[in-house]
Amino acid sequence: MNIFSINNLAKISRENYLFTGVTFGLNEGDKAALIGRNGTGKSTLLNTIAGVLEPDEGTVVINKSAGVSLLPQTPTFNKDDTIREHIFKSNSPKLQTIRAYEEICSQMEQNITPSIQNKFDQLNQKMNADDLWNYEAQVKSILSTLGINDLSRKMSELSGGMIKKVALAQVLVEDTKLLLLDEPTNHLDISTIYWLQNYLKETNRTVLMVTHDRYFLDAVCNNIYELTRKKVKLYVGNYSTYLEKKEIEAQIEENTERRIESVLRFERDWLRRGPCARGTKAKARIQRDMALINREKFQKETSFTFEVAGRRLGGKILELKNISKNFPKGFANGSGHPVLSNFSYTFNKGEKIGIFGNNGSGKSTLLNIITGKIKADSGEIVIGENTHIAYYEQNPYFPNTTLTVLEYIKEAADVMKLNDGTTLSASLFLEQFGFEGRVQHCAVSTLSGGERKRLYLVRLLISNPNFIILDEPTNDFDIFTMNILEQFLMGFQGCLLIVSHDRYFMDKVADTMFILEDDGNVSGFVGKCSEYIQMKEEEDREEFLKEKESKSEERKQKEAEQSAQSATQSASPAKRKKTFKEQKEFEELEKLIEELEVKKSELEALMADSDYTVAKKAGEDYGKVEETLQKSYERWEELAELD
Repeated sequence: MNIFSINNLAKISRENYLFTGVTFGLNEGDKAALIGRNGTGKSTLLNTIAGVLEPDEGTVVINKSAGVSLLPQTPTFNKDDTIREHIFKSNSPKLQTIRAYEEICSQMEQNITPSIQNKFDQLNQKMNADDLWNYEAQVKSILSTLGINDLSRKMSELSGGMIKKVALAQVLVEDTKLLLLDEPTNHLDISTIYWLQNYLKETNRTVLMVTHDRYFLDAVCNNIYELTRKKVKLYVGNYSTYLEKKEIEAQIEENTERRIESVLRFERDWLRRGPCARGTKAKARIQRDMALINREKFQKETSFTFEVAGRRLGGKILELKNISKNFPKGFANGSGHPVLSNFSYTFNKGEKIGIFGNNGSGKSTLLNIITGKIKADSGEIVIGENTHIAYYEQNPYFPNTTLTVLEYIKEAADVMKLNDGTTLSASLFLEQFGFEGRVQHCAVSTLSGGERKRLYLVRLLISNPNFIILDEPTNDFDIFTMNILEQFLMGFQGCLLIVSHDRYFMDKVADTMFILEDDGNVSGFVGKCSEYIQMKEEEDREEFLKEKESKSEERKQKEAEQSAQSATQSASPAKRKKTFKEQKEFEELEKLIEELEVKKSELEALMADSDYTVAKKAGEDYGKVEETLQKSYERWEELAELD
């Protein structure tokens, strides 16, 4: 079933087209990504499809039965709303019914009137008719998985990461068939991203997303739409396939360009001789030549790589001695438990360390303590005399936004000295990061939030640090900028400490991990981020199998005890007869037990599935079914003893 189609879509930004002639559509279950450099109009296109923006040309047709859920890059909300109120503001009929049911239940706790009772009966009937009890359970499961448990908290109290989670939860729980997701992985921790990746892979809903997370793209998407040169081009396959096709495409275009230039060398000589253009053939030849000369020429993607000379690191770089930090309950993550507990570490030259932990575990807190932004409750930090730290913060501060882009960079350095002895001017360095031409002479105040963060990164790199600390540097960068940053960091000779949710980025630039535990302790892991995730999966699988085996032994023991109890009871005198109600319950229990036994067998088969997510979910359901089955057997045996 076709979910949406767009035809000849165009949007004008200021004076020029942002994109034009965009035509494509998606069917039910399609998973597609929209990629392109920053500023090409990806978010604008998503918002136009969602109906938030009106197209300047063209049409958007969405299947009436589909419904659309949009996750904007920067969620909007009423700061006075609770999480519950924000999520249930949706236009989804199912969510509106659930919200109305919960409201009437709350009213009944205060006062029950005939009117309230009548409304409750109607909503209860609707909940049954539309099977909303299961839907409500699914909603709560998604919220719980995302770490959203206290729905009474005000939106104004939430961190940026939690606001993103609430916004994500809102679109996931809506009963729509089309998900439009703008940077869905921003501000999410790696564990949550991994869960979201599997959720989107398994859902039957249609997905169109903008994201720079390359592992995420590879795992979820079966179509890549690239927005470039104001047009959209389809590449069938995941991100790895896209890269292969782009390389082949570039080779073909380069060869074609060479052949055209070869032909034009001869044709230009002919044109210089001033041919007579009166004949039809000569006119056609001149028109063809002019069309070739004025064609849109092939531009090969340039990859900018550089290594700086770098400041020398001394013998002592950075030492952390028994660092502890505890936020009181209700502040920050509201946990009240230690964020850091007696953490000590001595950094060595050339170390590249990634920090892994769930949201609220203290990753940014650790970076802020090291850089002196906040003070530790106890412990000591010793920084070497030759250690020059550059700290990329999530929300950088610009003291003077009236400076031009170029002036802002020149405050740090006029040139960058490279390893080969050459220098790169501030202007040329800015160009490599997408600040070209007139934009260098624009005030910093005119830049978008993402552009400011990119500019802030350029300033940090050109300052020639020997210890770089990065806190979520990937949130606002396109894949092209990410590649440049990765190449620089891979060749960087100094120390590197990174917090990032981008597993691909972490794998490329970090070879050791700090693991922030829930109790405030910090453990180490030598290896890549993806290797740590794989190890944790294997540990969770082993724990799951042990738990399953333990439950099986408990079940066998209970069955043996019940058999012995039944044998004893069979020798006792006959008891009273079943009432009519008990007889009906007895018959219904027989049917229920039969259904549960079938369900149990199905889940046992799924628990052996090679897909860990499927196996884990089956294991969780198996425990619930086993518990219900056990209670049903116990009640059935009680009733069976009656005549």
